[in-house]
Amino acid sequence: MEERIEYLTDWLRMKTKEAGADGLLVGISGGIDSAVVSYLIKRAFPENSLGVILPINQGVEDQTDALDVVEGADLDYVGIELTDAYQTTYDTIKNQLNEKGDWNDEKSQLGGANLQARLRMSTLYAVGNNYNYLVVGTDNAAEDYTGYFTKYGDGGVDLVPLINLRKEEVREMAKVLEVTDSIVHKKPSAELWEGQTDEEELGMSYDTIDAYLRGEKIDPKDEKNLKELHKKTEHKRQIPAGPERFEGE
Repeated sequence: MEERIEYLTDWLRMKTKEAGADGLLVGISGGIDSAVVSYLIKRAFPENSLGVILPINQGVEDQTDALDVVEGADLDYVGIELTDAYQTTYDTIKNQLNEKGDWNDEKSQLGGANLQARLRMSTLYAVGNNYNYLVVGTDNAAEDYTGYFTKYGDGGVDLVPLINLRKEEVREMAKVLEVTDSIVHKKPSAELWEGQTDEEELGMSYDTIDAYLRGEKIDPKDEKNLKELHKKTEHKRQIPAGPERFEGE
């Protein structure tokens, strides 16, 4: 794992140099994936790395796990509360669709959660532009396979160093990097809404997904659901689709 950490650190430096960027930043949620990326970018660029904490409906000071991450990694950070920006955007969309008679309240919870993710993405790129830093994502192999990320939200990044790591490998890497135990063992949650957990949304545990990605046999029902999730979310793993060139063009 130490060798893998060094490999990813070197890779981050190489990709940053290729892009002509000066450093790296990551949005920190307080979960294990963003914690591991925080430690990696600090290793890659000790003087040119930044954590960005982007709470909505809470204050920066309330993000205790995220603040523990930046302290543990000795990472420079900025906190930007996005509550007003989100609420203004959400209310404007809702009011206009209500006037049109098209507002779908049944889809409002997920739509609002995805809007939050995309607002955070836009903020990360604005901050990155200020410093000439690349935006580093936190998706792992399980999230990539299942499409468990918001398209152009947390999936809208420049680099994804954890993309080949199963959740169990992320935990192992976190321990080697000496990430705080409370974060390593924290129940995974995208915090899309109050009480939301990843595994409840996915309908199965990360251990099950990891076993499948290792090529092991799992419950046939879980395997069927995983394959369906993968197929349904294929568009998230592709650049925007375009038609084949028209004959004669």
